[in-house]
Amino acid sequence: MTILDELTVTPAAPDLPRASDELRRLKEEVSRGPDPAATVRQHEKNKLTAHERLQLLFDEGTFTEIEPLRRHRATGFGLEERKPHGDGVVIGWGQVHGRTVFAYAHDFRVFAGALGEAHAAKVHKIMDLAEAAGAPLVSLNDGAGARIQEGVTALAGYGGIFRRNVAASGVIPQISVMLGPCAGGAAYSPALTDFVFMVRDTAQMFITGPDVVQAVTGERITHNGLGGADVHAATSGVSHFAHDDEASCLEDVRYLLTLLPANNRELPPTARGEDPADRRTDALASLVPADPGRSYDIRGVIEEIVDDGEYLEVHEAWATNVVCALARLDGQSVGIVANQPASLAGVLDINASEKAARFVSTCDSFNIPLVTLVDVPGFLPGVGQEHNGIIRHGAKLLYAYCNATVPRVSLVLRKAYGGAYIVMDSRSIGADLSFAWPTNEIAVMGAEGAANVIFRREIAAADDPEAVREQRIKEYRSELMHPYYAAERGLVDDVIEPGETRSVLIRSLAMLRAKKAEVPSRKHGNVPT
Repeated sequence: MTILDELTVTPAAPDLPRASDELRRLKEEVSRGPDPAATVRQHEKNKLTAHERLQLLFDEGTFTEIEPLRRHRATGFGLEERKPHGDGVVIGWGQVHGRTVFAYAHDFRVFAGALGEAHAAKVHKIMDLAEAAGAPLVSLNDGAGARIQEGVTALAGYGGIFRRNVAASGVIPQISVMLGPCAGGAAYSPALTDFVFMVRDTAQMFITGPDVVQAVTGERITHNGLGGADVHAATSGVSHFAHDDEASCLEDVRYLLTLLPANNRELPPTARGEDPADRRTDALASLVPADPGRSYDIRGVIEEIVDDGEYLEVHEAWATNVVCALARLDGQSVGIVANQPASLAGVLDINASEKAARFVSTCDSFNIPLVTLVDVPGFLPGVGQEHNGIIRHGAKLLYAYCNATVPRVSLVLRKAYGGAYIVMDSRSIGADLSFAWPTNEIAVMGAEGAANVIFRREIAAADDPEAVREQRIKEYRSELMHPYYAAERGLVDDVIEPGETRSVLIRSLAMLRAKKAEVPSRKHGNVPT
């Protein structure tokens, strides 16, 4: 029996001091949970309680909880005998690095965090408040899906969450943090949000669990093998970040929020450090080999360019042939999209196109300028890619760039061939400024392939085919692939030294900061799927 139950049984005359004391005791009891053993079990699984997680997320002493005393009204299947306060979810708001953020956290100790009518109403409440206040929403997910005992009412509760996720999409940042097993509806809502974090070993996401999978398909698999953090971070692409523990995960959530605006009507916050805007980046000349066939890690280039070498890579383990990262240039948030020569030579394939397209769209939604670092040999050829829709998926990246209205600056480091050059934010699809290093090669295809196509008959008929081929390759490269060909035709705004890269990008973005783009009058575009 709780304190509130005792008051109901033995009502006393009003006494404000005593009532205040009883209220404090009641709220402490609610925070502790209905069963101390449940807290012990949570900790034994290396999982924190909902309130402990919120303490890590928010600045100390700033979290304000609302509706902690709410209880469900359901009956049947023993629910009328179990009416814990809070109904399995904690909602409220607080400060993260001094800025207002809203949050809800599943309490696995209560009905395993399963969603019922009252639980859903609380989540709806905090989502509505976040959108009305124009502030980010963070969900700390550790729930077992819909509460089976409440039937369709629970399903309707999820429907209300999904509808609000979509309504808030592109309006306020929505961040999902997966801290326990989440199945069915509990997995769909995070998939609708902007960023998904997962903790290894304790968090899983799946539509149906391993038992159902085995019953239907005969496949045996563990919970982590089916929907663990590494699976979704590296294979499915559902999760943007994977962490070893809850503390480091929530610390990165806090860091991500410093790079994002509160809503789509604001610019991201400025955080200028001591890294000079005019710092030269001469190290880039040795980081990037001049030979277009040699590999290197584009992360070294990003680290050299951005403020203090700090950046947050998104989807680090998935589609590794393209790198997407949030960073700062002269204190201003930027989104960086870069081909990764160290993985599949930096080609664009289905997954890379989807990854980059989603990132570009997210940055555009929240007024984050885009910097594109281009070193791409083309789209990945192959029967599997064609049959699985590389045309559709490549079009997503093209659509995302063409649709973006934020400042856009691209830089060709080495090669940029064919349709992939166009898609990687070329001037022709709307980049505000396009630069290139003096080692760039911009062409329909590489010189070897072009010579083999154009001079195929001549090479075949020659007495010395290899000599003729080499001669024609040199001619094609010298006439159409020299570093200044695109600049002479106005398709590159300037050819710059690698050492000037940081200062050129910063000056360009500063000029574009007040950019206003006209958008067509329409309900919405029809994004390729």
